[in-house]
Amino acid sequence: MDFSYDARTEELREQLLAFMDDCVYPSEPVFARQREEAVGDAVWSAPPVVEELKREARRRGLWNLFLPSRGPQLTNLQYAPLAEITGRSLHLAPPALNCAAPDTGNMEVLNDFGTEQQKKTWLEPLLDGVIRSAFAMTEPDVASSDATNIATRIERDGDEYVINGRKWYISGAMNPKCRIFIVMGKSDPGAERHRQQSMILVPRDAVGVDVRRGMRVFGYDDGDHGGHAEVVFHDVRVPAENLIGEEGGGFAIAQARLGPGRIHHCMRLIGMAERALELMCRRAVGRIAFGKPLAEQGVVGEWIAEARVEIEQLRLLVLKTAWLMDTVGNRGAHAEIQAIKIATPEKVCRILDRAIQLHGGGGVGQDFPLAELYAAARTLRLADGPDEVHKRSLARRELKRYV
Repeated sequence: MDFSYDARTEELREQLLAFMDDCVYPSEPVFARQREEAVGDAVWSAPPVVEELKREARRRGLWNLFLPSRGPQLTNLQYAPLAEITGRSLHLAPPALNCAAPDTGNMEVLNDFGTEQQKKTWLEPLLDGVIRSAFAMTEPDVASSDATNIATRIERDGDEYVINGRKWYISGAMNPKCRIFIVMGKSDPGAERHRQQSMILVPRDAVGVDVRRGMRVFGYDDGDHGGHAEVVFHDVRVPAENLIGEEGGGFAIAQARLGPGRIHHCMRLIGMAERALELMCRRAVGRIAFGKPLAEQGVVGEWIAEARVEIEQLRLLVLKTAWLMDTVGNRGAHAEIQAIKIATPEKVCRILDRAIQLHGGGGVGQDFPLAELYAAARTLRLADGPDEVHKRSLARRELKRYV
C-alpha cells in the first residue's frame, strides 16, 4: 500500500478541514442550544443549524462522499481520512455531508439491489437529503446478534406482502423526515437457514406501522439524529414490487450492507479518538493541580502516549481494510472488517474513558463532548454485531488453518 493521500483525497481533505473550522466547530454551541430549546416533534429532528450546514456543504461539493458510484466517486481508501475528520463532530459533520447512518447503508442497499423504480422513489430523495430513512432489523424478543433468529414475518398475499413483527433500536425512525423503512423479516421459515429472510420497503405512513417510543442509549435519546425507536408492524400491506432483490436474499443483502457500515463507523471512531486526545492534551497542559500541570502528574503522560500509539495502529488497520475492499472486494476483506470492528470501538472507548477521567466532573457533563462520544463509541461495541460474535467468527477463520 501507498500510505500517502492521492491528489483528489488531499484536495477534499483540505476542503473538509476548512469546512470544519469555518462552519462545523462554530456551530456546535448553536446546535447544543437549539437542541435544548426543541419541543414537540422538533425533539426528533435535526436542529435548524444542521440544514444550514447541509446547504453549505453541498455548495462546497462535500456531499454524498461515502457512495463510490455517486458524489465525487471516491474509493473506500479515499473516503477513510474524510470520514475520520467527520467523526470529530459526530452530531454535525456526518449529517451535514449527507454521510450519516442509517441513511448511508440504506442508500447503498437501494443503489446496489434496488429496482429502477425503487431508486427513483426512495434513493434519489435520500441522495438529495430531503428525506430520512430507517433500517428495521433488530428485535427485542430474539437474540438479534444471530440475524437468522429474526421473527418478523413477511408473507406473500397475491400482489402484496403482509408484514407482522416488533422491532427496536431502529435508528432514525422517530425523525419526522423519516419516510421509508427497510425491513428485514422471514419470508420462508422452512428454507435453508440463510435463505429464510427477505428485505422489503415499508413507507413509514403505511397502515399498521406503529412507531411506539424512542429508545434511550446510555440516557441519551439521540433525538437530533431521529432517535432509536420501538416499532410494531401489524398486518402492514405493501405492494409486491417493494421487495428488495429476491425472496430469500435478505441475509446476503444485510451482510453486504453491514460491511461498509462497519468500516464507516470505524473511520469516524478514529476521528472521535483524535478529538478526545486533543482535549486531553489541552487539559493536561492547562490545568494545574497540586502545584503543577496535570501533564506532569501520575500516569497522564502514559495515557497520552498510549492513545497516540493506539490511534495510529487503528488507522493503519482501517486503511488496510479500505484498500482491500477496493482491490479484492468486501468478501476478500471480511477478516479485516471483523478485526477493525473488534479493535476500534474497544480502543476508542478506552481513550475516551481516560479523557473523561482527566476532565474530572467536566468529563461526564455537557460542557465537553466526551460523555456523548463515549456513549456513541460504547454503543458501537453492540451495533452491527457485538464484539463476541465477530471474535467467534474470526477465531473460527484462524482455527481452520490448523484443522
